[in-house]
Amino acid sequence: MLLNDQLIGEIVQKVMAELSSSEENTVPVELSARHVHLCQEDVDQLFNGTLTSERELSQPGQFLCAEKLRLIGPKGIIDRVAVLGPVRKESQVEISMTDARTLGIDTPLRQSGDILDTPGIVLASPYGIISLEQGVIVAGRHIHMPSADSTRFAVSDGDMVSVHVQGKRPVIMEDVLVRVSDNFKLAMHIDLDEGNGCGCINGTSAVIMQTTDL
Repeated sequence: MLLNDQLIGEIVQKVMAELSSSEENTVPVELSARHVHLCQEDVDQLFNGTLTSERELSQPGQFLCAEKLRLIGPKGIIDRVAVLGPVRKESQVEISMTDARTLGIDTPLRQSGDILDTPGIVLASPYGIISLEQGVIVAGRHIHMPSADSTRFAVSDGDMVSVHVQGKRPVIMEDVLVRVSDNFKLAMHIDLDEGNGCGCINGTSAVIMQTTDL
């Protein structure tokens, strides 16, 4: 028997309600705004070698810096972009697809750290200016997860999962990467485009629905 649209809708709503009521399956959602990670060499050129911690971020050891950068692309400029510490091995710029259009950069969807053959950009500060040959990405949605939570959710590092994001405009997001480390605090990270699309606010949570093969 074929299911009509009304019956399909009722089934979907029932499944969503069951998932939403399962507190042990929820993951807090955090919005990741555009930001820059810098290597020490680039910190030297842009900020005379030092980053100043302004406040700690939710992930242990990560912090927002007082320093800000200007992003200069072929077609546009974005000012006062956050710098996150600590320093990394390679500099990386994480922007949204909307930002990419503003800057005029054809930016690929990548996970953090995967910057080979990505576009470059010009970074400017009050103290200097540099041109990155690569490093600009739109960060793929992902979940930071300690090992205890990975056992609870029955997922492993590198798994791709689907989640139900319970914002003002609930949506199912697919291809969410699970990243497992005891250095992490449990949180799902999505960018501002994604967050605005589903109406995320402080306290929004997501429900892991299923795992899929890579």
